[in-house]
Amino acid sequence: MKKKKIKKIIVSPLKKIAGIILILVGILGLFLPFLQGVVMIVAGVILLGDRRLSNWLKHKLDVFKRYFRKK
Repeated sequence: MKKKKIKKIIVSPLKKIAGIILILVGILGLFLPFLQGVVMIVAGVILLGDRRLSNWLKHKLDVFKRYFRKK
């Protein structure tokens, strides 16, 4: 097997597990005052890899950054 295939076989499930864990912790963070729930949910969605959703989130993050750089 090539290194790319081995890496894909190992990394893909780990990214999915990490994404699901981040989303679950993010949901808890929506109710607990010491966790940043929205940030963890966004990170989990990006890790899960739905390209359209992650591209939309990245675009909104760029808009958010540009807005606060002006202020």
